Parts: sequence; structure tokens; C-alpha cells
Amino acid sequence: MADAVPPTDPDDLPPAPITPVDITTELEDSYLAYAQSVMVSRALPDVRDGLKPSQRRILVAMHDLGLNPTGQTTKCAAIIGETMKRYHPHGDQSIYDTLVRMAQDWVMRGKLVQGQGNFGSIAGLAAAHQRYTEAKLSPMAWAMLDDIDKDTVDFIDNYDGRYREPLCLPGRYPNLLINGSDGIAVGMATDIPPHNPTEVFTGLIELIDNPNLDLMGVLKIIQGPDFPTGGTIMGRQGMLEGYLGRRGRITLRARTEIIEATKANKSATIIIKEVPYQVNRLKLAGDIGELIKDERIKDVSEFRDESAARKGEPVRLVMELKRNADPNLVLNQLYQLSQLQKTVSVGMLALVDGRPKFLTLLEMMQEFLDHRMVVIRRRTEFQLREAKKRSHVLEGQLIAISSIEEVIRICRNAPSRAAAKIELMGMEVSAAVMQRALGDDAFATLQAELGITDIYRMTEAQAEAVVNLRLGQLAALERDEIFKEFRELRDRIREYDAILADPTRIKAIIREDLHDQRAKFGSDRLTDLSDDGGYIENEELIADEPNVVTLSHQGFIKRMPLDTYRVQNRGGKGVQGGTRDDDYSEHFFVASTKATLLVFTNLGQMYWLKVWQIPQATRTSPGRAIANVLSLREHEQVAAIVPVRKFEAGYVLLIATQKGLVKKTDLMLYSNVRSNGIIGVDLVEGDTLIDAVLARDGDEIMLSTRNGQAIRYSESQVRRVGRKSKGVRGIRLYGDDLLVGMVIADPDGFLLTVCEHGYGKRTPFGPNIDNPVAVEVEETEEPAVEEPEVVDSDEENEDSPASMRYRPQRRGGKGLRDIKTSERNGKVIAIASVREHDEIMLITQQGMVTRTTVSSVRVTGRNAQGVRLMKPPDGDVLVTIAKVPGEAAPVDEPVTEPDA
Repeated sequence: MADAVPPTDPDDLPPAPITPVDITTELEDSYLAYAQSVMVSRALPDVRDGLKPSQRRILVAMHDLGLNPTGQTTKCAAIIGETMKRYHPHGDQSIYDTLVRMAQDWVMRGKLVQGQGNFGSIAGLAAAHQRYTEAKLSPMAWAMLDDIDKDTVDFIDNYDGRYREPLCLPGRYPNLLINGSDGIAVGMATDIPPHNPTEVFTGLIELIDNPNLDLMGVLKIIQGPDFPTGGTIMGRQGMLEGYLGRRGRITLRARTEIIEATKANKSATIIIKEVPYQVNRLKLAGDIGELIKDERIKDVSEFRDESAARKGEPVRLVMELKRNADPNLVLNQLYQLSQLQKTVSVGMLALVDGRPKFLTLLEMMQEFLDHRMVVIRRRTEFQLREAKKRSHVLEGQLIAISSIEEVIRICRNAPSRAAAKIELMGMEVSAAVMQRALGDDAFATLQAELGITDIYRMTEAQAEAVVNLRLGQLAALERDEIFKEFRELRDRIREYDAILADPTRIKAIIREDLHDQRAKFGSDRLTDLSDDGGYIENEELIADEPNVVTLSHQGFIKRMPLDTYRVQNRGGKGVQGGTRDDDYSEHFFVASTKATLLVFTNLGQMYWLKVWQIPQATRTSPGRAIANVLSLREHEQVAAIVPVRKFEAGYVLLIATQKGLVKKTDLMLYSNVRSNGIIGVDLVEGDTLIDAVLARDGDEIMLSTRNGQAIRYSESQVRRVGRKSKGVRGIRLYGDDLLVGMVIADPDGFLLTVCEHGYGKRTPFGPNIDNPVAVEVEETEEPAVEEPEVVDSDEENEDSPASMRYRPQRRGGKGLRDIKTSERNGKVIAIASVREHDEIMLITQQGMVTRTTVSSVRVTGRNAQGVRLMKPPDGDVLVTIAKVPGEAAPVDEPVTEPDA
């Protein structure tokens, strides 16, 4: 029986077996493959040259076209065609958009393409069509392509296998660090900000010199991002998060100028001179115009765009304000409601060995240096190979020159080039003949290369080169040139071998190259950095030094170095402290830049503020509005500020109110504060918080009133309560008397009392009670009831021994007479706990400041009028004082003395 014929019709074939596939696994695998493809071939830059494939292919195509920086430009349409033909088979518009972006100096910190024609503008205008524009490579891009033809990088086949394209560029120019990059892949995004070229080159040189350099050392050189559009970075924390390899956010604010109102021009003017990075000027102007039209921003009388790129002012937006309008308030509204202030993400994600990785700033710098090490090594190996190849050819030519007659005979009689080459390879030349022909020096050099032997022969490559010799090369002058080239090649070969054998030589080459590039491509910084508006956890970046902090009645705050105010003699007029005409300083104290300020308001709220976060200003400057630093509520004013170095158990916070109530709470309860503040004390109706101090077990506190009364008692007489509690009676007040201050009694120090007309005195506190006994005193949450004034039963003479100290009393009493508030003195405005070596600073309502020594104030008894400390100008009065601790003051305490 014949075998069955297999079916040939596909329809007659049995169905193929179906293999079950888990859909979850299949989707995961397919999605991951897609995501990897997007990240590698489209969205993320390579850490070595900082380019995405589309950017790299455009630059390579321009290199193929010979569009060097010193040559002529060519039509962008031709560049796009060459890119599509060889490397990037995608839409021409996407290629042109990428090309245009690399030519815009408001996008690139160091642009990679030099454009000719309309390539758009910072106003948001689009570039002209590709048939109208021309371009060539910039010097920076040319540096990135340098040595690409010397086997420095790997090449792969292009999309159709007809051409070869580089996986990355040699990258002599640190493009990723200087120009940054941004892109969105599948499930991740990169946001690498641009940096200043000079700082980047200097930082890389420092990293070569000091391989153990840490991030703090780098940040002393590379201060932070440097955007091509300038602006000011508010705060450094987001920047540091990004530099540590995490996600960070930078607040970038446009640079503006305020022209204050004058007699000639009654209204102020705000000029916007820059826009934040990647913000469209026309859109920004339109948005601001809408805000003014909708009256979301008030007090603006006129807004116009005076930008003129041809006049060197690509951004100039002018805002005329109404009369008596506050320009700082209008600016704050602009920052909040428009893109005059924007948030820039920082996430340093790049491809490392083909895989996405978040990098620290140091790692990114090291990756660049490692890439350059590989490039220099591969370039040197290529140069060594080429030099040896050329040297080998020259050796054959030297052998031929030594027996030139025989060489000519062989070439003349040979039937073909191939036969001549074979006969030349069999030709033998004795060492003696070569020595006579070449001379002793040239022969010795040749022997060092070929070795010492009696007979020399040519290799196939050498014979081929001799066959190709021209007759003119046999002239004596040409023979000398061959000798010279051969010796130079031998020197270069030895140099290449030395470089490859010593990595420090390669680093030295990279270092010298970075020096040259810094001189060629370096530039000044465009973006400012401000500590205002950001929190820095790495406080080692902040110098620990004393600062004078002032806060005015109208809410303007500033800090200055302590040496801004020189020490003066007691009784002087002082120097101008810098307040507005209708303003005066209300809080004035000295604290370290690293101290935390516990800011208490008149409504009983408490806020946190670092001293270094306060804008630094000059002595005559009014400072910055407190609204830019703290989120205060309406009608809320700062009442007391306590500088704290660190939060420790065992410390308590004592808070006093204007009506004589005192509250004691553990300091640790104030260690965690929200941005909108926390409750510091629960005030009774009609009362106001006026002061706060830190205390420890066994301390005694001193309260002082505006009518010159004072009371001293142990802090143990005040029971501990929570943050939201009310206080207990601290001192009984009579008539119109009010509490003006509270200090910790220092047994070795003095109580300095100052009155509004510039007079004051200091009196010893006297010793504390060794074993303080808590006395049961009626505790109340209500203010003291007004009672008729009672004559002080402890009315000693000024010179009596009892008057030279403050004896402890029971809490809640009326106290003792501290100073006579006569017509000469005026009312008491502040008190301070001082020692002999301390200094004090006094400030008047009109902003005059005097700094003098405590030792210049005579020691007197309690019941005295004191001496002149400062002579305020006519019509002016003293409003506050501050203590400057002397060198002998303890430095291990967690707190500096709060303001008076």
C-alpha cells in the first residue's frame, strides 16, 4: 500500500498547539521591555556625554558635514536630512525642535549649536522654518566630538546597518554637569539643573587633586545650579536633596528691582529684569496683567512690557504702583500668584552602563572623570598603534635608503609590482652597510628598535611602502626628513608607553585639559543663592558666629554681624540702626547663626525660625518684611524671641504676660513646630504675651514693671503646665502698671534696668535661696484686680546694705522698689541680666543704636535713679535693649539670653 501523501493546503494542516501564558507575567515583561527602550533610546541622557540619542545623532551628523565652529553654516534642512538619512529615522519636526533647543542660549548654559536666523526668543516666539535657518557646531560641541575618529568610543550599526554611530561622544566638555538635562521616561523622570562652567571645571580639577573630596567640599566650589536666565534660588535644602541622589525641589525667583518713591515721583516702581528658567515672558506678562485686571493684585496703577532684545534687555516688565503702596507686599503677591517664582525639580537620574541610576553630585563628577580616563587611554593606545605602524614603515624605508642602488635595480628589473615586493622582502642588507649609509646616530636608533643583528630584511608592509616610494623622496633632504620623523616617532612611542603605564599621567592630561577649557569656556555666575526661604539640615555649611537680630514695630526683620556696631562710651548718641521714618526697633538681641529662635506672638502663638534664615542686611537697611519669613496671622505681632541652641530635657520655658501672669512649661514640648505655628500660651481676654525665658531647676526669676517695681522668687513656685494652659499670678499690679520684662536672676550678676529717657542702673541680684521652699499662693487664671497703690514696706535708702540686692519673695506679691521712675528717667522699658564683662546695646524709637560696656554703668542700690546710658535725640525715646555676652560667658548652655 502506498504511503499517504501529506496535505499541502495550509487549511488542511492541523492547528498549532496553544501554549498557555500568564497575562500578568506577559504584561510585566512587555511593559518593562518597552520602558527600558524608552529610557535608553529616548528620554534619559548618558552620564558620560550628557546627551540623549536624538541630540547625539544631530551633533554627529553635523560633524560628518564638516560644520566646525570656524567654518560656514548650512541650512538646517540639510542637517535634518543628513540626521534622518544616517542615524535618526524619525519625524523631521522632532529633530528640528531638538536642534533649535540646543541653539537657544536661554535654555542651554553652554549652547551646543550656533544658529543663524530666527531660532525663537525668550518671549516665547517660535523659531523660523528649517528652510530659513542655518547652523553649525559650537566650540563646546566641537570639544565634545574631539578625538571621535581615534577609537575613543564604541560604535554600533545604525538602524539599517549601512552606517556606524557612536554609543556616546568622547565628551571632553562636561555637558551633563553644565547644561543639565530633563526628560520623562516610563515611570521615572530626570531633572538635572545646569551649572556654572567655571565652577564645574574648578570642581573637577579639585576632585582630581583630592580624591577624598566630600559633598561639603564640592559645594564650596560648585555653589549650586546656575540657570542661563539668572534668577535667585531661595533656600538650599531642595538643592542638597538632589545632590545627595534624592528628589529635591528648588524655589527659583526672578530678579527684580524696586525703585522707591521720591519727592518727584510719589509712587514706587517694580522692574522685572529676568524670568525664571523655562518661563515664557509673554505668558508671564499676560498672567500678571490678568491678576491686575481681576484685582487679585492691587495697588498697581500701570503695567507695561518694555523688553527690547536689540537694546540688551530681553526682559523688562515695568509695574507702576499707586501712591503709598508697599512694593514688597506687591512683590510677595506676585511670587505667590504668578510664575515670577516657580519650583524647579532636581532629580539627577542618568544612564550608567545602560541602566538608569540616581546619582549624587560627586558620583556624576566621578563618572565624567572615569569616562575621560577611558577616552584618554583609548586615544593613547590608538596613537601608539598608529605611531608604531608608521615607525615600522619608516624602518623599511631606512633599510631601502641604505642600499638604494640595489632597491632601484630590483624595481627596474622586476616584471610586476608584486614580484618587486617579493624580491625586496628577500633582499639582505648588512649591518655595516646600513651603518655607513645612515650614520652612527641614525643606525644606533634603528638598532634600538630592530635589535642588533648582522643582516636586516624588510617585512611585507615595509616592502609595500618602499615600492610606493616616489623618486623625489630619495633626495638627500627628503632622507633627512625621514630620519627626523623616525626619531620623533620613537620619542612619541616612549611617551605613549609611559602614559599607559602610569594612571597619574592620564589624570594630569585631563587636569591640564580642564584648565584649558576653563580659560576658554568659563563664565561668571548668573544665578544668585539665598538662604531665605529654605531649610538646611546640613548646618555645617553655616558659619557659627554671633549676629545682631532686629525686628521693627512694623514687622521688618534683619540680621547683621556683631561687629557692625562698635563699642562706644556710655552716654553717647549712638549710630543709625536702620529703620523707616515711621518705624522703630521693637526686638533687638544677639544670637548665633545656628540658634533656633522660638518666636512668641502677642496672641500666644509660637513659631520656629533659624537665625541664618533671617535675611542679612546692612546697618542702615530696614530689613525684610517678617511675612516673607514667618506665616503670621492677621493682627499678630512678635512679642518675645528666645534663641535656643539645642533642645534638652531639664529646661523649662517661662512665659510672662502684660498683666503679670506667668506660665512654666517643659522646653521639649516646643521642639516640634508646624509651619503655621503652635499654641505657646492660652491668654485670658485682654492680656498680651510680653516675654519668655529659659530656666532650670533651682533658678530664680525676676519680674519688672513699667512703674519701677520688681519681684524675685524661685521658679519652683510656678507649677508645670502644658502648652495650652493659662498661667498663674506672677506679680500683683496696681493702677496703670504693666509688666515689661522677665529675666533669670544671676547670683553673680546684676539686674540692669533701663528707662525710656536713656537712664539706667545696675544692682546686684544677690544670692539665691539654697533650699527654696514652694510657698502656697493663690493661683488664678485671671489678671490681677486693680487695687490702690500701697507704699513699699521695704523702702531702704540707696546706700543701705539691703538695697544692694533683691531678696526672694513669695510669688504673687507686689514686689520691691527697683528704680525711681521720675520725670527725668521716664517709665521702665526693659531689664536685662548682665555681668561685668558683658556689653549692652540700646536702641531708640527712631533707630539710633549705642553699644557700650556694662562695666561703665555704676553699681547702685535698688531705690536709685541711675546714670545716663544714652542721650536720645530730642523727641526720641529708648524702646529696647540687648545684651552682648562677654568672652567669659558660658558657651555650653543651650540658649543665649533672650531679648529684653
